[in-house]
Amino acid sequence: MAVPAKGPESVDDMLDPHRQEERESAAMELTGRLAQKGVDINSDEDPAQLADLLSAVEEFERAVTAAGGDLMVNSPDSTDPQDQAFVIPLRRGDEPIARYRERILEAARAIGSQG
Repeated sequence: MAVPAKGPESVDDMLDPHRQEERESAAMELTGRLAQKGVDINSDEDPAQLADLLSAVEEFERAVTAAGGDLMVNSPDSTDPQDQAFVIPLRRGDEPIARYRERILEAARAIGSQG
């Protein structure tokens, strides 16, 4: 029996009919974890990009902690952070995740170079 030539995505869907549901579940989990860290994202973001973004946020947090910063005091909604550099950059309105991720990594490197 020949498989319809609709592309690799449809073959994957045929082999794993729950794939889309699993992707949506992963995206929801990543969205929740990012929200806990003060990162605002859209509900239609790609789960792979969300995972990359979460890694960048965690790298930023490690840089803040290594420099002696307190993540609770330096949260995005803090009214009196220790150092503004220790507050994760906010995402711009229409900024793609890949660019936002790069800005977070740049901020983490800047913190690391201060020490």
